[in-house]
Amino acid sequence: MKQYQVLLYYNYVKMTDPEAYAKEHKAFCEELGLKGRILIAEEGINGTVSGTIEATQSYMDAMHADPRFSNMPFKIDQAEQHAFKKLKVKPRKELVTLRLGEEDINPLEITGNYLEPDEFYQAMQEENTVVIDARNDYEYDLGHFRGAIRPDIKTFRELPDWVEENKEQFSNKRILTYCTGGIRCEKFSGWLLEKGFEDVHQLHGGIATYAKDPKVRGQLWDGKMYVFDERISVPINQVEHVVVGRDYFDGKPCERYINCANPFCNKQIICSEENEAKYLGGCTDECRTHPNNRYIEEHQLTPEEVENRLKAIAAEEEKETI
Repeated sequence: MKQYQVLLYYNYVKMTDPEAYAKEHKAFCEELGLKGRILIAEEGINGTVSGTIEATQSYMDAMHADPRFSNMPFKIDQAEQHAFKKLKVKPRKELVTLRLGEEDINPLEITGNYLEPDEFYQAMQEENTVVIDARNDYEYDLGHFRGAIRPDIKTFRELPDWVEENKEQFSNKRILTYCTGGIRCEKFSGWLLEKGFEDVHQLHGGIATYAKDPKVRGQLWDGKMYVFDERISVPINQVEHVVVGRDYFDGKPCERYINCANPFCNKQIICSEENEAKYLGGCTDECRTHPNNRYIEEHQLTPEEVENRLKAIAAEEEKETI
């Protein structure tokens, strides 16, 4: 039995002093030995933490003892060790950054209709239905629901503008939305309703809940789910695993994410171990030759080894242009 757990959770609820609560909550989490990221705002809490089974259970018990979080659901994954390197508990203006200003959405007042996993599974297969992935493009590229629309966005706050630019393909359609744990869809689906879309639904509990539902067993999901911790990705479909990720360099099937070795770039790319070594972990020639290239430093490559790899890349690129 694995000795650690990873918790994913959120709750929209009125918080009177986010800064004071964040400070107090961090001390409590440190006492339990938890690691992770927790955001506190006037509109509620959004967190993901890891710790021993005993520590995470104590945390859930304490949160449920607080009337503000008494009904807050936790998504739980078993783990071999901590999924985070450190603990961060921060006060924020928003739990998810949408930056709508005065047009901000309060999910306690307006949000899309909840669909449980089995209902979402059936709805995805019905006619006149569109499924919008409410996550970022790099999350979609690693895994997504079959047939879901991929918004061309790098951050969540870009999603409303993207919808406005492409709204003709959603008009008079039944709209289904989904995200990792459900929190982004709470606001996004409400925003869709505010903008006049009428038939709007969201996956209750997000992909993380869908994966564990015994009725659907993750079906109609292809690839893996991107997670914001040291694991990077987790499997979803328990019936059929289809790889959808493609290697940044050669386009071959791949599900391994890395950060570009240039710390001033840090771009996330899907890349095999072989190609990471071949291209020195850099997404471009500039990043490969950057003086602070982490891959070169970590593997203690000599100047001669680096030069030989760069020559091999150049020779291969020249061959492709002939």
